[in-house]
Amino acid sequence: MSKVTFLGLGVMGYPMARHIAKAGHSMTVYNRTAAKAEKWVKENGGKFALTPKEASKDSDFIFCCVGNDNDLKEVTLGENGAFHSIKKGSVFIDNTTASAKIARELFKAAQEKGFAFLDAPVSGGQAGAENSQLTVMIGGERKDFEKAQDVIKSYSKKMKLLGSTGSGQLAKMVNQICIAGTVQGLSEALRFGQNAGLNMEDVIEVISKGAAQSWQMENRYKTMLDNKFDFGFAVDWMRKDLSIAMEEAKNNNSELPITKLIDSYYAEIQKSGGNRFDTSSLITRLKKK
Repeated sequence: MSKVTFLGLGVMGYPMARHIAKAGHSMTVYNRTAAKAEKWVKENGGKFALTPKEASKDSDFIFCCVGNDNDLKEVTLGENGAFHSIKKGSVFIDNTTASAKIARELFKAAQEKGFAFLDAPVSGGQAGAENSQLTVMIGGERKDFEKAQDVIKSYSKKMKLLGSTGSGQLAKMVNQICIAGTVQGLSEALRFGQNAGLNMEDVIEVISKGAAQSWQMENRYKTMLDNKFDFGFAVDWMRKDLSIAMEEAKNNNSELPITKLIDSYYAEIQKSGGNRFDTSSLITRLKKK
């Protein structure tokens, strides 16, 4: 039993916080829109606060899942940020997908104030969050990871400490690079098969048991064929993540030609009004006979 704070109740944070509460921890939540925090408390118990600073006071573990680097800075270092009230010895676990740069900045700030910081972005999408089946990629110090892992376990199926601060965010960049390439390949394969006159249900039944198998194939091929794209991670967020990866690539001299190309494809989808489509909407660019 620990005192836990969760900052950010979006499509990921809302169910993640619920799983932590179900594990028996005492919860305080914060959301930029207070009505959503109030709704969460009515459904799950605990209490809500009107600022990150108020929410984080006296907690043993503070989780955060917000939109981007700027949002993260606001809820941590801003005027009413959590870092102004977190007690010494606590652990701040950031589940936001953000840059490695901001992770290192926040780690340094946390050290100066006497508490720990872990960058811990997640993969698995909304379904993974709802079903406590997220994969958590973690950067930070081992002693802090070991202290926090039992709480993190309440919403994850797999977690791993991957290195020093920033390693979690770098691993998430690897994850998103892989996903972008996989979804584009699947999109092209599905359209190719349709244009060739194949029954794609039958084709996927066969090839999904071989070397072509992927999570995207198993979970998205049918909705892609049905032109349904409201099943998870939005194009807007994928472009945000890919931009972080491409910026980091400049720092470590990596070439990402396919990632850059697919990012431009997602930009086309945005221009056509598909900002909130899920990432499998890449198939919409490809003509069907």
